[in-house]
Amino acid sequence: MFSLQTIFGKGDKFYGLLEQSAEAAHESAKALHALVTQADHAPVMAAFAATRAREKSLAAKISEELVNTFVTALDREDIEALNTALYKIPKSVEKFAERYDIVSVRLEGVDFGQRALVLERSTMVVAEMIGELRRGLRIDPVKKLQDRLQTLESEGDRMLLAPYRTLYVEGNDAMKAMLAKDLFELIEKAIDKCRDVGNIVYSIVLKNS
Repeated sequence: MFSLQTIFGKGDKFYGLLEQSAEAAHESAKALHALVTQADHAPVMAAFAATRAREKSLAAKISEELVNTFVTALDREDIEALNTALYKIPKSVEKFAERYDIVSVRLEGVDFGQRALVLERSTMVVAEMIGELRRGLRIDPVKKLQDRLQTLESEGDRMLLAPYRTLYVEGNDAMKAMLAKDLFELIEKAIDKCRDVGNIVYSIVLKNS
């Protein structure tokens, strides 16, 4: 197999763009954690808007480069799949932020912080996995990162049991329970998107090893 640097031609533009996209996803997850743990939402929502604009720009740039570049380091369909999957992480986070900003006054006492921290850690792993692509597609480190993602996903699932029990069994506010459930599921969806990126990276490494 040819050296990836040789195949890439003019440099690391796709690696760099994908890494920037993964970093934007991580920044959105950090902002989500700040949103659910800080009283003042205004600066956090501004951070969401900036990160989302950056992610949209990066996704468009990757698609544009795929059209204009004759030879790519990775298969075009793999780059596009990663681009799409990475884009969906901050998109899910943004949906959470918009809804939480509206209904947070109805959700006093509901802890989203631990679950948000799992998401933040998951995006950190995603960023590491994307970074591995330019390091020679090594199976062992990518497999370890994939295992970490799966562990985080399982940890997040376990965290839902206690609040669901409190809201549905012990609580008497049906609207609060429904709003909380909707928001918890949005965080879960974002974590699932991290897993999707991990699966794509792992499949790329296996295919090219």
